Amino acid sequence: MKLFQPSESLAVGFLLALTGGLLDAYSYLNRGEVFATAETGNIVLLGIHLAQQDWMAALHYLLPVLAFTVGILAAEWVRRRFDSARLPAQFHWRLPLLLAECGAIVVVSFLPLGGLDPLANIIISFTSALQVESFRNIQGYGCVTTMCTGNLRSGTENLFHWLTRREPKAPPKIKVYYGLIACFILGAVVSGLFTPLLAQRTVLLACLPLLTVFVLLLQERSEAPQT
Repeated sequence: MKLFQPSESLAVGFLLALTGGLLDAYSYLNRGEVFATAETGNIVLLGIHLAQQDWMAALHYLLPVLAFTVGILAAEWVRRRFDSARLPAQFHWRLPLLLAECGAIVVVSFLPLGGLDPLANIIISFTSALQVESFRNIQGYGCVTTMCTGNLRSGTENLFHWLTRREPKAPPKIKVYYGLIACFILGAVVSGLFTPLLAQRTVLLACLPLLTVFVLLLQERSEAPQT
């Protein structure tokens, strides 16, 4: 049986997808209808508002895209710094990034709704980039935990392979990709249910799966080779 890094476990992937769905729904419902964890929609809306010469609206969607870009750069910088530092095995570069994401979420929860929504979306986009860059494989399969398009394509492709020629490698992939999508949807449902009760504090719920992932990686780190 093939062994995977703790960061590639199914539990970690599902928890992170839950986080992704919760944050994306939160930013849409509470922060000006912006999809802060996946930038395709924001880029499309950016182009539309540029065509309409609505510069402020275009800036509204440009800022999360730029923040996401900076987040990718930051995650890679942290990874490289940890690799070069040769720290003990229990210290992994993903751990501080998980804590940074939780800290940023706490900051967002204290930002009032309305005028500070652009700042909230910038922070969420930045931290989502940290997540998507840090966790790119689940059980050895390339996937994303903050959006669903690629996972839907890969899951459906493998479903076709199973239905047409009973490809033996397809079922595990189907489980991973459709499982991630289901958890993403569940996160959006949670956000939708709690938004009327908690308003901007709803984002704090995302800390629960993130901290669970942190504990899982911390506990298993000494048994897994560093990546």
